[in-house]
This record gives sequence, C-alpha cells and structure tokens, in this order.
Amino acid sequence: MGVEGCTKCIKYLLFVFNFIFWLAGGIILGVALWLRHDSQTTNILYLQLGDKQAPNTFYVGIYILIAVGAVMMFVGFLGCYGAIQESQCLLGTFFTCLVILFACEVAAGIWGFVNKDQIAKDVKQFYDQALQQALMGESDANNAKAVVKTFHETLDCCGSDMVTATFTPVWRDDLCRKDALKNLFENSNCHKKIDELFSGKLYLIGIAAVVVAVIMIFEMILSMVLCCGIRNSSVY
Repeated sequence: MGVEGCTKCIKYLLFVFNFIFWLAGGIILGVALWLRHDSQTTNILYLQLGDKQAPNTFYVGIYILIAVGAVMMFVGFLGCYGAIQESQCLLGTFFTCLVILFACEVAAGIWGFVNKDQIAKDVKQFYDQALQQALMGESDANNAKAVVKTFHETLDCCGSDMVTATFTPVWRDDLCRKDALKNLFENSNCHKKIDELFSGKLYLIGIAAVVVAVIMIFEMILSMVLCCGIRNSSVY
C-alpha cells in the first residue's frame, strides 16, 4: 500500500530535493575538475625548483571535492529511486550515506579553514626561494629563473614585496616584462596575486560546501519523515 496525504507530498518533495542534490553533485564535480585543470594553478603547482616540487596542498582539497561530487551523484540517484519505490531499505541506506557524506563535508570544511592561509603561504615561500636564487645567481639559477618567469607570466606580477616589485624590473628585465617603465607603475607584487588566486578558489569551494550542507540537512529530515510515514502506512 502506497503512502497517502502529507506523506505522499513528502515523498515527491524528497524526490525533487534528491534530483537537485544529484544536479548539485554534477556541478560540484564539474567545478572541481575545472579547478584541477585550471591553467593558472597547474602552471604554478607543477613547477619544480631543483629537487623541490611546488607545494600542492591545494590539490588535496580539490581531490576531496571531486570525490564528494561523484558520491553525491550516486547518493542522489539512490535517494530518488528509494523515494519513488517507497523502500525503507533504500531510504535507510540513503540516510546512512548522507550522514557519512555530511561528516566528510564538515571534515573537509575544517581542513579548508585551517589550511586556507597555509596554502598561499607555502606557494609564496616557494616563489621567494626561486626569486632569491635567480637574483643572487645561486646554483641552479637557470631553473630558478624559469620558475620565476612562469610565476610572472602566469599571474602578471613581479617581485615578492613593494621594494622588489618596484626595483627588480628596472635592473632585471630578464625576469619581468621588457618594458621597465610600464612594469614600474603597473605590476603588482606576486604575493598579492598568489593570495588573490587561491583565496578566490577556496572561497568558491566554501560556497559549494555550505550549499551542499544545507541541502543535506533538509534531505535527512525528509527521509526520516518519509520512512516513518511508510512504516505507519504498512502497519495499517
């Protein structure tokens, strides 16, 4: 016997929310793949200075987002099917998956909040080390110059602070754009551009996490109510 009345409305409401959840999973998966293959981040995070690889902590969050998006699509499909079939077993499995996914979402959010400043800091330290080697002519200076020029061309910047950003282009035009006068007045320092690059992308990840968390809470409530309604209708 199928559910009736308000429980039937909840059934279709849960189906709609799960369809939105499935779509959200697809969008998050797409955004995560875009962030993973974005030209600016890949150009920078694939660099290597001697034996030292550019810090890629940022990609940890991206891989988590890819996994979450894929699991969301599976769980959303499971919830849609369970709601239409009025299956307590499927809805119970769906609810369990939601709780696990919500816990992972919270853990990923905490990780992102703790590491949001550290990610940019690590990249800035990597850039500063390469810039120092390039300016001072230390060992492996050619590799350091290539790393620095990649930063400058990718982010359209020059120097790590106001002093370096002002004077480096004048006497080291092999590291920055050739037009020294234009560089002098227009170039932003690379620390600022690195902050802007990663803060913008982490902000986007944070918005996605909050939206997904809100949808999850509604779905957990609706699935519990629907399970109770199915149980009561089966008794009668």
